[in-house]
Amino acid sequence: MAELVAREEVRVSVEFHVFALQEENDMEVPAPFPEERVEVPGADFLTAYEKRLDFESAGHTHEAALTAEVWSSEPSVTGDAHWEAQGEAEIFSTTGNLSVETMSGVGEGRVELGRPDTLWRVRAFCSGRAEVARLAMVDVPVGVERYLVQFWPAGA
Repeated sequence: MAELVAREEVRVSVEFHVFALQEENDMEVPAPFPEERVEVPGADFLTAYEKRLDFESAGHTHEAALTAEVWSSEPSVTGDAHWEAQGEAEIFSTTGNLSVETMSGVGEGRVELGRPDTLWRVRAFCSGRAEVARLAMVDVPVGVERYLVQFWPAGA
């Protein structure tokens, strides 16, 4: 049975509809964010690159709320029907930490996975997309778009 190992809340400054989580040691990342990013409006919600995950937001400029959960093995799929987008991917982390990356540089946040040299499975969900798209046209909303990102060791 999957056990929740850690849970943390991270504030994310979204710019130009996108942000990323990537290996904290950017010297380990072959194409650090935003290099090689698919710049197509309406692109996939979650896109995996080597040691990097890009998230496509519905709002141009705003502050999103991200909840990162680390699990011992694959958690049950959340039954909440309020998610407007979801995706799955894998990411390898050398340090066991992921930095929050924005278009203007490193963000303020960090996700601590707790295990170095591990391949992680990732499941991500997002709500508040329609509302943040509307609000971001006239303001810089805070906490309207919410992400839940779950990590567990691949093969667990």
